[in-house]
Amino acid sequence: MASDGQSVLIVSHDVVGEQMAGPGIRYYHLAQVLAQEFRVVLAVPDECTLMSAQRFTVLVYRSARDPALEEALQHARVVVVPAVWLTNVSSLLRSSVPLVIDGYDPFLAETLFLDKSQVGHLQGVLAQAYLAGDFFICASERQRDWWLGLLESHGRVNSHTFEDDASMRRLIDVVPFGIPEERPRARRQVFKGNWPGTSSQDKVILWGGGLWPWLDPLTAVRAAARVWTVRQDVRLVFPGTRHPNPVMAGIPTWTAAAEELAEKLGLVGQVIFFGDWVPYADWPGVLLESDIGLSLHYDTLETRLAFRTRILDYIWAGLPMVVTCGDEMGRLVERHQLGVAVDYEDSEGVAEAILRLLDMPKETFQERFERVRGALTWEKAALPLIEFCRHPRRAPDKVAMGRDLGNPFYLGEIARLQALVEGYERGRFIRLMRQIRRLREHLR
Repeated sequence: MASDGQSVLIVSHDVVGEQMAGPGIRYYHLAQVLAQEFRVVLAVPDECTLMSAQRFTVLVYRSARDPALEEALQHARVVVVPAVWLTNVSSLLRSSVPLVIDGYDPFLAETLFLDKSQVGHLQGVLAQAYLAGDFFICASERQRDWWLGLLESHGRVNSHTFEDDASMRRLIDVVPFGIPEERPRARRQVFKGNWPGTSSQDKVILWGGGLWPWLDPLTAVRAAARVWTVRQDVRLVFPGTRHPNPVMAGIPTWTAAAEELAEKLGLVGQVIFFGDWVPYADWPGVLLESDIGLSLHYDTLETRLAFRTRILDYIWAGLPMVVTCGDEMGRLVERHQLGVAVDYEDSEGVAEAILRLLDMPKETFQERFERVRGALTWEKAALPLIEFCRHPRRAPDKVAMGRDLGNPFYLGEIARLQALVEGYERGRFIRLMRQIRRLREHLR
């Protein structure tokens, strides 16, 4: 553990506690891993219900201007903050503490689905993050290519960062989602036999995450209807229809449409089940009760950039899966033969894949999952971030260029416009002085 008295400060914009979505899970586990070597403070919103047995200090902030958050910043050796949240803490933009910007979540691609009116504001927020970061992390090599383009367009790929490291890994590197080293263990039976309409003999098809608008639960519902005509022991479960963060309560989802379609097909409570949000401590049990994992999406920009965290949960539990092609995790499933990848909106293909996997013994996949798990632990995922925290540094271009940091074209245009304004103002002043002189001469 670092002995200099300084902490690694991780700021989570999402809830961390009994119920968590992807961002909260990510920051909780990164804090756990970093705490093996450093003093860690995890700053969480005041909506959180805190978990026990963590290795780090928890700081509950009630707003971005919370004095406790400001004080934690003063005692930090490194600050890790999601790109979308950076500008909420204005002192971070002025601080000399090395700043790690986390870009694992494709915020802009999601916001285009959630609230198009906020896209312009978000672009302004993210532009400041591109300039403020000393080190950037993302979830995949595909995301890293996207980020390198963004950073280049904002002037961060320059002679200073190139001379520091021609690979640009010291500017941006991959810190994906991970899985725990220990295998999942159930603390209790969650679904089978506990939910009305279920039994211990059911075959459970698990939809692991929310029903966000870039995902495709409607194809899952239609596929379940097809499967039901062949096997009456299959149950499709959506255990997380409501985001655990109350701030996200009003975001668009497919929940109502999926429930309506399932009701129309006569499958609700018999074949298809909708839950609220499973407590994080019960999540391993849900995974172990399931027989197939399901993750379907549309062909969108979000898909191109996404890193489906629930697929990692399926891998952790050794759960064969049916996934849509086109994203990073779909490629992983295909490459290691962890299930079946299908085309977009192909309910027939999904149904056929489910039936095929149900006929295959789970033992068929054991060795494949074992080979993949070892490379996906949180300890390995976090290595570039751990290395940065061991040797914190300001980005060389920030140090060398100061206020001149940015896209040279736009900086030049701003300077030119400022010079025009200053020239115009000088001209106005000169004309005003001439008018005053003429007025004086007239009064004489």
